[in-house]
Parts: sequence; C-alpha cells; structure tokens
Amino acid sequence: MKTVQLHELTFEECISKTEVQQAVNGVAVRINDAYSDRRPVFLTVLNGAFLFAAELIKKFDGECEMSFIKVASYDGLKQSDEVFTVMGAEPSLKGRDVVVIEDIVDSGNTIETIIEILEQEEVASFKIATLFYKPEAYTKPYTIDYVGLEIANDFVVGFGLDYKGLGRNLTAIYKLKQSHMKNLVLFGPPGAGKGTQADVLKEKYNLVHISTGDVFRYNIKNATELGTLAKSYMDKGQLVPDTVTIDMLNAEVEKNPNANGFIFDGFPRTEAQADALATLLASKNTEVAAMVALEVDDEVLVQRLLERGKTSGRADDADEAVIRNRINVYYAETAILKGFYEKQNKYFGVDGVGSIEEITARLSTVIDTL
Repeated sequence: MKTVQLHELTFEECISKTEVQQAVNGVAVRINDAYSDRRPVFLTVLNGAFLFAAELIKKFDGECEMSFIKVASYDGLKQSDEVFTVMGAEPSLKGRDVVVIEDIVDSGNTIETIIEILEQEEVASFKIATLFYKPEAYTKPYTIDYVGLEIANDFVVGFGLDYKGLGRNLTAIYKLKQSHMKNLVLFGPPGAGKGTQADVLKEKYNLVHISTGDVFRYNIKNATELGTLAKSYMDKGQLVPDTVTIDMLNAEVEKNPNANGFIFDGFPRTEAQADALATLLASKNTEVAAMVALEVDDEVLVQRLLERGKTSGRADDADEAVIRNRINVYYAETAILKGFYEKQNKYFGVDGVGSIEEITARLSTVIDTL
C-alpha cells in the first residue's frame, strides 16, 4: 500500500485518485440538475476546498459566480471546538443562491459558523456541498445536501486536505497510519491483582508500565518542573489539572521511543482524560488498543484485602467499610470509561479469579487479538 511521509507522521492511501474524481463528478451532476435555471454563487471554504471547488466549477454548465471565505478550526491533528473567521465572503451575498463548497465535514463546527454568517447576510438560499463527510463525527443538526463520499472518522490528507500545511497537492486521499503498538488501559478493583498482572504483561509483551501514581511521586520527589507545578496545586488542596498529568505522561512516553506499547495504570479516569490520552497517542502515530478490566466479585475482593491487611500494614486494607467504599469508587470511575471504550469496541472484561498464571492466560488471549 502506498504511503507518504508528512512531517513526522506516515499516511497510507485509502481513497484512490479515480475514486476522488468519481466523487467530484457525482456532486457536479447533482448541482447541475438543481441549479440549471439559476446563477449560483459558489462560496469556497479556504484553504482546503480550493481543489474540489476548481473541479466542481469547471463541471458546472450554467452561469455562476465565485466567492471565498476562510475559517480555521484545526491545529495539526486536533480540531478545536472554536472556529475563527479569518476572511469573510466578498462581495455581499444578500439575496443570492449560495452553494457552500467544503472539502470535509466532520464535527460540523465550521459549517455551523458559515451558516450563521449566511443567515446574517440574508441570502436567498444556501446548500452545503462537501467532498468528504464523516457521519460518525458529525454533531450538528444541519443537512449536508451534496456529499461526494462518506468516510470513517480518520485523519486524512490529500486533494486540498493537509497536515500542518503539507499534503494538499496529493491527488489521492491518505489516512494517518496507525502503528501496531499495543497500548493498554489496565483497570482492576482494589485487590484484583492488577499490579501483579501489569508486571507480568510488561515482561511478556515488552511493554512499558506507566503508573500515574508512580509518575507523580517521581516528579514531586525530584522537584521537576512538572512536579513542582503539580505540588503547588496539591498544597492548596486543589486537583492537579489534566494538562499537567498529560504532560507528565508525555514525558514518560518520550523516554521510551522504541517501546512496543504502554500499559497505562491509573489514567484515564474521566472521558476528558481519555480524550486527552487519545490526542497524546495520536501525536505519536498510535492509539489505545484496549481497555482491559479485571472482574472480581466484591466479596472475594473484601476477603483478599482483609487478608492482605494482616501483613501489609496499610490501614485501608484493615477496615471493611473503607474497603467497600474503595471498591464502589472504582466501579463509579470504571463505568464512565467502560462506556467510552465500548463505543469504540475497545473494552474487554476479564475474569480476575484464579491463579496468577490463569489470569495472565486470559489477559493474553485478549491482547493477542489486538
């Protein structure tokens, strides 16, 4: 499969030049039929839609005019919720029939901003034409009238679409190539043996185990810049912002550029943190492969921890009420992340009762399929 290198990332071809041209032709035919008796203004959204617009307008049989608008919502791989109008449409569109030409519609944030502008301009009518549409990502109520191709929610470049300025000139479409790293989010209630299994799995699969607690303690003990920043929040009784935690994790990931993958232990705990982790890994050309949760009956956990409390010296292992509260907190946190990763078909519950070897075998059965 053909690949291209843009800056630090690798992209692989997913839509051929021929398929792109067929998509353009399909939109052109529909617009010709709809506007055969009118003189539309084609409002091209810069910078990405310029190639699509050029091909589309050449195929329009009647009279038409052109206008341009420039908005911004992407920074590298990440799309911002905030859309900025960099250059407004000129001349006035008041009373005109407008066809908005977009390269791609994903969340719909840009479309929403443009529609607000068109309504303020008091246009006679408007339709939205896009070369590519991501139905999985679209969150707005507005109808997309003309779609060249529906595509998966991948980051793509080519035919006007770019990554940090590169790739617009490609005639085929390329998607971000994911590496085959096995990055795991490992969960388990107190007493499930998660730490033991993490130690076994990191050796078996040559993974790097990143425990958020250990990372925090290291940074604070060594008074790193991030550790000092985190301690300043903790000293005030405040929660450490997710951005600080992510920066710590990023530093750990960058220490291990040749790792086969990572076991994330203690992070994420919320959907916002899961999104932040996804963004971090995407910047490394990889992703979370699975959330794996050890499942153990509550009564088994309580007895395990009470037994451990006889030798561990930990007060929270000796008080049954405290133990049950810790288990309840775990379930509340896991439920949030379970739903998040289930939507991506990445959640795996594994029976955590049995010998260490038996549990490892069950976990390995899951990991080997990733």
